[in-house]
Amino acid sequence: MQYRKFGKLDWQVSALGFGAMRLPVLNDVYADIDEPEATRMLHYAIERGVNYVDTAYNYHRGSSERFLGRALQGGYRDKVRLATKLPAWEVKVPADFDRLFDEQLERLQTDHVDFYLLHAMNHIWWPKVRDLGVLEWAERTIAAGRIRGLGFSFHDEYPVFQEIVGAYDKWVLGQIQYNYMDVVWQAGVKGLEYAASKGLAVVIMEPLRGGQLANSPPTIQRLWDTVPEKRTPVDWALQWLWSQPEVSVVLSGMNVMQHVEENLDSASASRIGALTEQELALVDQVREKYQELCPIPCTGCAYCMPCPNGVDIPYNFKRYNEGAMYERENPEEARWWYSYMVEGLEGEFHREKGQAAQCIQCRECEAKCPQGIPISEWMGRVHQVLGEGKPYDEVSRPA
Repeated sequence: MQYRKFGKLDWQVSALGFGAMRLPVLNDVYADIDEPEATRMLHYAIERGVNYVDTAYNYHRGSSERFLGRALQGGYRDKVRLATKLPAWEVKVPADFDRLFDEQLERLQTDHVDFYLLHAMNHIWWPKVRDLGVLEWAERTIAAGRIRGLGFSFHDEYPVFQEIVGAYDKWVLGQIQYNYMDVVWQAGVKGLEYAASKGLAVVIMEPLRGGQLANSPPTIQRLWDTVPEKRTPVDWALQWLWSQPEVSVVLSGMNVMQHVEENLDSASASRIGALTEQELALVDQVREKYQELCPIPCTGCAYCMPCPNGVDIPYNFKRYNEGAMYERENPEEARWWYSYMVEGLEGEFHREKGQAAQCIQCRECEAKCPQGIPISEWMGRVHQVLGEGKPYDEVSRPA
């Protein structure tokens, strides 16, 4: 295992972190963790040098923390730094900070967590918990020894990230979604470099975009095959991250032992600056090729919004495009997210987004679109593919 600097701390973190959001489950039930297999995987990773374990209040519908409380018994808790997260959406009054944290410690069967993150911070949740006094509460809890370091995970745009980093001079870490496709998405490379410049450890989540980068379509694989060094798509994605000195640890949500074994091998081979200039240029080419597979030229500017019929146009296009780019033969994840748009999601994913099916082709949006996209025509195709399950190639494109 390779180890890396963790922000300002006098501690070295394993290049690979064990993410407990996508553990193996029984009968495809997300809350029902296959504990014998998940425990085997976790112990195997720890015994081979992984020393960072990440979970959250809501992972596996609350079962992840309980699982880790049991699985880290027998001396394993002392071998890792454990991170979990405050569910900001559950906080209504300041007293909820203690109520939730006490519940988490009980689930985890520990008297402290090494890192406590404010979960999924954005322009809504950050001001809410900030104004309820979360930083003052954290200071008291750190002083009591129940939290060893405070951080946050992030899902929003770079200016919000910059605001959060600058709001508190004792952050230990920031956790961001970052991979070779998301260099300008959310915090992006600007956020990575900014946080590191302020002394924060940067924890990477979604290194494979939820698995989307794990299996390359033929046009992408042909690019990977042009260089002498042969790697799997997963290893390319991970080595690209580990080559960057600002990256502290890369989390992987592994649900089979094969993933653990392969990722451990990749982590053992990782080095800062390991990729050559030729290889870095190849990753750029892969990114550009993926972007060419994006069928709708939507930039997400939202000039088309609001829709009088409640359709969230940019969000529908985002899910449709991602399905076409990464899962064209079977856009399972894109269809899953689309199905959740009917009534909006609750909790940490709260959205009130309307499906493309709600479009009545009034065309009010099209006059506002700077890209000249025939939005009304595309909406029908989006619903046919994501809502009705038709293959991409069997639905006619707008002229």
